[in-house]
Amino acid sequence: MSDQSSMSDQAMNDDPVLLLREDLRDFAGYSSARSEKRDGRVWLNANEAAWPSVADGEGAVRRYPDPQPAALRERLARLYGCEPQQLLAGRGSDEAIDLLVRALCRPGGDAIAITPPTFGMYAVCARLHGVRTIEAPLRDTPDGFSCDFAALADTVEREAVKLVFLCSPGNPSGSLLPLPQIAALARRLRGRALVVVDEAYIEFAEGASAVSLLGSERNIAVLRTLSKAHALAAARIGTVIADAGLIAALQRCQAPYPLPTPCVGLALRALAEVPLNTTKARTATAMSERERLAEALRGLPGVRRVYPSQANFLLVRFDDAQSAFDGLLDTGVVVRDVRAAPQLGDALRISLGTPEQNAAVIEVLSRIARRAGVAA
Repeated sequence: MSDQSSMSDQAMNDDPVLLLREDLRDFAGYSSARSEKRDGRVWLNANEAAWPSVADGEGAVRRYPDPQPAALRERLARLYGCEPQQLLAGRGSDEAIDLLVRALCRPGGDAIAITPPTFGMYAVCARLHGVRTIEAPLRDTPDGFSCDFAALADTVEREAVKLVFLCSPGNPSGSLLPLPQIAALARRLRGRALVVVDEAYIEFAEGASAVSLLGSERNIAVLRTLSKAHALAAARIGTVIADAGLIAALQRCQAPYPLPTPCVGLALRALAEVPLNTTKARTATAMSERERLAEALRGLPGVRRVYPSQANFLLVRFDDAQSAFDGLLDTGVVVRDVRAAPQLGDALRISLGTPEQNAAVIEVLSRIARRAGVAA
């Protein structure tokens, strides 16, 4: 075999489209009225109402929306450093997770791999699609939670896993995973599994995005969202970035109209130059607040450990997590109880608020610590 033929065969084996469920590789999907590119003056092809709703004075939502608005796709591609055809926008990262499981994993046959403690939606989507979930737990080290990439790769190969979900920065661990090890994992799993890097919190991290790996590792997909740093959680705009062929296949598996017109308009306004600069400034403030809050918490009696974080939250272990949770709740401060998660039986997750809100957390926990000291 010539070197050229060998390289061609290797490129074909590396094609992530081959990781799709075999019965979906030639699936055309639903062809909606808006997916048909037509020019016209009178639009009578989608069974829409002839008049706008009286609640919609400008008639902005009478028509079905573009499934993938070009302006939004191009703006997100510039933001994330990829090509528009490498990007699919949808209803938050949750839809992207669901699409990946649906398109790549055979119900009752394939499996996903997760690294607990981690985001719960990976396992939820797998369960809903009849797909097994295999665990390769994170290691709790003096430097925070870390991924044992060698053990993870062994698990994937042994259990016939099709999707590997890595959360970086991790939720709730706050740990950023090293890109060289992610790339090495993807290389080892070429032709076998897709490595999905969930970067919902990457704007708060001091590190590069795994999008930078797509040029060399075709079996990587990256999840991004406007819900966190961009403050658009209710707009539900999330993105999966991957090989263009895989993106096209995922779009064929997506619901016909995933992006409501008002949400698209809001996202485009938020990604204009001035709002984007404000977002960057507020993200920097949040990162500064993260260090201030962590330092204050480490100085409190009853706080067992504050984990290093590259996200917009802190994972904190307490001597008495229930008292801390109840004491905060009694003053109207709601934090996330993560004690049901593996390895976290004494932990709470505290999101970063404004400086004033963070100060309130410190004040309440200080008061709880003082009361506990008096009682002792």
